[in-house]
Amino acid sequence: MQRIESPRTDDSAIEAEIKAKGLTAPRITPADIEANIASEHYFTAAEAVNGHNEAVAQGASGNLDDQDDANALDLLTFCVLVLRNGYTVTGTSACASPENFDAEVGRKVARQNAVQQVWPLMGYALKERLAAVPTDFRDRVRQEHAELANNFYKLSKFMQTAAYDKLDAEDNRLLAEQHAWMSGLLGILDRRIARFK
Repeated sequence: MQRIESPRTDDSAIEAEIKAKGLTAPRITPADIEANIASEHYFTAAEAVNGHNEAVAQGASGNLDDQDDANALDLLTFCVLVLRNGYTVTGTSACASPENFDAEVGRKVARQNAVQQVWPLMGYALKERLAAVPTDFRDRVRQEHAELANNFYKLSKFMQTAAYDKLDAEDNRLLAEQHAWMSGLLGILDRRIARFK
């Protein structure tokens, strides 16, 4: 489907104000929202019902016998946003006066409404990540030590494999140097953690 860009006037103005005030703590930006959208799909309620009717046997429930119903469903536009993790959100746009209906405007409004569903989802995910970050410096040092120890172990195991042996001499030398530096940093972190007691 064709991607319809919706106006970002309000979001852009707020983003500019946040930057002007130097507010640099982790947050969700309009660019983050857009980057999290993998695909978007548009259809009217009439298209959905007609598609359903084509998929079922003749005479099944859901047929639009009433022309007024069919016309009303033409005025209801859906936008489905598929996010990068596969989750979906929807937005709608309903036009009260058929004379005012414009398919492109309907898609833009439906998309804006769908995007509004993404903000709280991404805000919650960010808050979860921030809550998992230790605030005490000792906890941060312990976390850094745990992550480094895990990476050091993985590199040590890799350096014992045939894949490591197949690397050229310079890559082997650099990995060995990295391994040595990681070992040294682990020793420093060990000594710092020992002082916490």
